[in-house]
Amino acid sequence: MPRTLFQPACLIFLLLLSAATLPAQPVAVSVYGTGVNNPRGLAFGPDGNLYVAEGGAGGTMTTTAADCTQVPAPVGPYSGGFTARISKFDRHGNRTTVADGLPSSQTSPDQGSLVSGVSGVAFIGDQLYAILAGAGCSHGLKGTVNAVLRIHRDGTWSQVADLSAFQMTHPTANISLSADDFEPDGTWYSMIAVNDSLYAVEPNHQEIDRINPWTGEIRRISDVSTFDSSKWIGPTGLTYHDHDFYFGTLGKFPIVDGSSSVYRLKYHDDFDVVESDLTTVVDVAFDDCDRLYVLENTTGAGNVFPTPMTGDIVRFDRDGSRHVIVTGLFLPTAMIMGPDGNLYVSNVGFGPPPVGAGQILKVELPKEREHF
Repeated sequence: MPRTLFQPACLIFLLLLSAATLPAQPVAVSVYGTGVNNPRGLAFGPDGNLYVAEGGAGGTMTTTAADCTQVPAPVGPYSGGFTARISKFDRHGNRTTVADGLPSSQTSPDQGSLVSGVSGVAFIGDQLYAILAGAGCSHGLKGTVNAVLRIHRDGTWSQVADLSAFQMTHPTANISLSADDFEPDGTWYSMIAVNDSLYAVEPNHQEIDRINPWTGEIRRISDVSTFDSSKWIGPTGLTYHDHDFYFGTLGKFPIVDGSSSVYRLKYHDDFDVVESDLTTVVDVAFDDCDRLYVLENTTGAGNVFPTPMTGDIVRFDRDGSRHVIVTGLFLPTAMIMGPDGNLYVSNVGFGPPPVGAGQILKVELPKEREHF
């Protein structure tokens, strides 16, 4: 089966959730913002506002094998449009559009017409950057490429680095493992800023790359496909903590409960397993007590494809104990630790329209510190 997160099980009517519909939680969970389309990566700006990458609503533009290599069926062929955007939420949860009209694409109807577009945002100083996952000829948008973009204050953008071209000329060692849903333009999942560089993760080809935002140079810092050449693990959410990179893994489909992990990247292709026995990990974060938070998209034995209302957040304390602090999430996609010490989560992040069904949740964490 294809190993992309976009699966036909998502052909469930998307519900517009409210705080009242969330199940009782061991921490306070509220709806911080609404009206977003397939929300993905999150970043707090120097202005204190929360910036949200949106997958958009896809489109009807198509390409053929005569135009370029297509994504194989049943995931492909894709169709696309220019419906992705970046939104900004102020401290009161009011949304404004930062940039609009960005590439967005969707899988074949057989796979639920599931959408990707802008997948991540990050700041270096006061400059906003975005990464595209829904562009490229193989995604129905001839004349576009998946890229890192510099977003200007007037809502326009300029290309920093061509990620589609880089992947085509720098294949990972075990790319053939993804032949059943090979994505020529990639399915870039997340991006973070560390010091003066950007770091991007691509799960389909299994790689982590560094992008110089001034020169556009791309360098692969890890070929994750070499970790175990016998299996595909699919790196997703990336974070940087205490001088190390950490990333979660999606795992194959159909989902095998407990098959995902969180890894620490020590040096290039040298990994430590930090936590295991997880399922469909899509993001990771740390608090100021060095506790690890893991966002799982789908949980529960028997849920072999992404299943709404089964996502959760797991906290790992420094004594090794494990605590599920939030349950009942609706296909969440990304998570960030806010400057206020609370978690913010992209919810209702995968699926077809209705447009505007996505939301941002605020998870208020206890402020007491651990004692050792």
